[in-house]
Amino acid sequence: EKRFFPSQHYVYMFLVKWNDLTEKLVYRRFTEIYEFHKTLKEMFPIESGDINAENRIIPHLPAPKWFDGQRSTQSRQGTLAEYCYALVNLPHKISRCLLVVNFFKVRPDDMSPVTDSQIKKPEVFLLPKDAKKNASDITGPIILQTYRAIADYEKSSKSEMALKAGDMVDIVEKSESGWWFCQLKNKRGWVPAAYLEPMDGPDESEEQEPNYAGEWYVVQKSYTAVEEDELTLTEGDTIEVIHKLLDGWWVVRKDESTGYYPSMYLQRSGEPNTPEKSELRNRSVPPRRSTIRNAKSIHKQSRKQISQETYRRNSKKYIQSRRNVKASLQNKANIISEKNEQEENKSKAQPAVPPRPSKDLIMNRCTESTRRKIM
Repeated sequence: EKRFFPSQHYVYMFLVKWNDLTEKLVYRRFTEIYEFHKTLKEMFPIESGDINAENRIIPHLPAPKWFDGQRSTQSRQGTLAEYCYALVNLPHKISRCLLVVNFFKVRPDDMSPVTDSQIKKPEVFLLPKDAKKNASDITGPIILQTYRAIADYEKSSKSEMALKAGDMVDIVEKSESGWWFCQLKNKRGWVPAAYLEPMDGPDESEEQEPNYAGEWYVVQKSYTAVEEDELTLTEGDTIEVIHKLLDGWWVVRKDESTGYYPSMYLQRSGEPNTPEKSELRNRSVPPRRSTIRNAKSIHKQSRKQISQETYRRNSKKYIQSRRNVKASLQNKANIISEKNEQEENKSKAQPAVPPRPSKDLIMNRCTESTRRKIM
């Protein structure tokens, strides 16, 4: 399945039938499948052939390519079908081990994949059961979005691609870092998203609306502000992301300060680090849209600009409302606490001593032995 949110990527669909006869659909990226494969080999070194190649029974799986194109993505469907068939037919100590079971278990994002209604819906490509082992048997072509270069771009590394204003490129992958992988005829490489515009209308429709509630992220790499509207942050800082932009420069909030910061240096709070993310941080920061001078863009006038003052003002409003809610909750907690203290004090108070009965009352109502004591 080809998805377009949070960036363009592919996932593979597995229909898993469990021993209670339920069938569940799960989605996995190839890099995730390969990491599972490597862990399985480490758990069973004999069966993986690490000690003696003749003892290998765990099936082979090709390593991920640094770039997933149309051919590699399609051809893997047949490879994965064969891999899974071999995997489930291995001895039970492997095929039913906890690692395998957990890998195919349904996750929350399998039940409700992360999507955005404003973004193009996922495209599904199925491999027929009787298909031959070639990519042409997979249903449907993979249609890539076409973008136009709005200014000349000179590449600064081998993995990038130079562009001239007006060049039409197909977008293979949209990364949140602000670097998009493009192809132009027989050339492929990374290009800053800020230099590209879609052919069919302004690209604000692909950008999320500001979220002043904020998402918690941790700074993985320090950056010193160059422009006035950027923030200087140090590694380990915890910040809130309030607007994710396509050019890879997100608006973040640190205490009551807001500003732009490179998204490639941020990681969602609680998410584990990966080699791919660490490698990405060694790349240069993509240019911002505002730094591209004389861009001849037909969409320039229709772009929705949000000023830094708007970000700051709305952030302050949200922070204040959050403080008011906390204060209200604290007041309620204090009132409840005071009531509890009052009730406890009441319960601790000594009971009132009744008045001593009169002599006549004792003589009339008490027993003979009691009457004798007061006489």
